[in-house]
Amino acid sequence: MHPLLLRADAFERRVCIRINTWSRNLICRGLFRVASRLGDGVAWYTLLIAITIAGGLPAAVAMLHVGLTGLVGVYLYKFLKTRLVRLRPFVAHGEIVARTAPLDEFSFPSGHTLHAVLFTTMFAYYVPALTAVTLPFMLLVAASRVVLGLHYPTDVLAGAAIGLMLAGVSLGFVDLDPVRLGPGIDALRLLLPF
Repeated sequence: MHPLLLRADAFERRVCIRINTWSRNLICRGLFRVASRLGDGVAWYTLLIAITIAGGLPAAVAMLHVGLTGLVGVYLYKFLKTRLVRLRPFVAHGEIVARTAPLDEFSFPSGHTLHAVLFTTMFAYYVPALTAVTLPFMLLVAASRVVLGLHYPTDVLAGAAIGLMLAGVSLGFVDLDPVRLGPGIDALRLLLPF
């Protein structure tokens, strides 16, 4: 391996170890475990259903678009993981502790982060008011991957880039007017605390 890549790898390992130590704190570990679990899909599917119910047919069409784009993300990250086969940090480095069970064997790219960025971007387009909730949650999900010892920072950055790219391409190809989501979405906004 090239010396520059070796130095970059050593630096990323040190960053992983440092960030993983945050999970020694029970409150921190609990917060990131919850974010990770909800980021498994629970939060995103719940929002898809709530927006569909609140917005009627126009929202159902938009959420079908979001859901299908998310499905493309699942296939893409699984394809990449099985081809790139990067070991998870806790497997490759004994100093890193997995604070929750991984969903699959390999780490690159982070599927949680890919979907967090994808859904946050698409929800921001269709229901901008939700961004105040989805953006901080997206950041928690992304951080949870490294804090819990499941991913390297580059796994998370790659997942974020892929998620943003998929959302951008999908929104570029499908022209649905977010304004048409209508008054049902206004009712959903009433549920938000701000």
